[in-house]
Amino acid sequence: MKVGMLTGGGDCPALNAVIRGVVRTISNAGGECYGLLEGWRGAIEGNAIPLHPSKTDEIVDKGGTILGSSRTNPYKNRENVTKLLESFKRLGLDALVAIGGDDTLGVARRLYEEENFPTVGVPKTIDNDLSCTDYTFGFDTSINIVMEAVDRLRTTAESHRRVIVVETMGRHAGWIACFSGIATAADFILVPEQPVDIER
Repeated sequence: MKVGMLTGGGDCPALNAVIRGVVRTISNAGGECYGLLEGWRGAIEGNAIPLHPSKTDEIVDKGGTILGSSRTNPYKNRENVTKLLESFKRLGLDALVAIGGDDTLGVARRLYEEENFPTVGVPKTIDNDLSCTDYTFGFDTSINIVMEAVDRLRTTAESHRRVIVVETMGRHAGWIACFSGIATAADFILVPEQPVDIER
């Protein structure tokens, strides 16, 4: 089996660790893995490199993604979907692993539903906003980065007798704010899931 893999959208902690894990899993099952460079753009252009465990063992602790990324969406131009499928055929791909957020995985879903192309989606979200999982990859790193920032801010707050408000990422999910707030002994933690009582 030949499996293509791509990363789309913004970067995120642990993307390379996911790439390494996919390569090892496919290799252990007797398959071959190919990295499609720069997300869906690489898939459209057929720009791919072979990925072997020996070449990906050392990337586990590196930031970013060795495959590169882009915000290309082939469904914005139907011609690109045709090119993408031709690229897959030319490369001899039997399946695809798409690592990304809403847009990247939306394309992967449509490829499966409309073109019947075997696809696995790996959700990329540091927000930890997925059910049926304990932690999404990148979440732990984001907590540690917030904790480090708060440790540095605390001395400034104490020195100037000030209150400092720290805003974290998370959009509609308060996991990063909650976990990092608990870890840094915040006086008050505001999360989008709960209404805020300003008077309190």
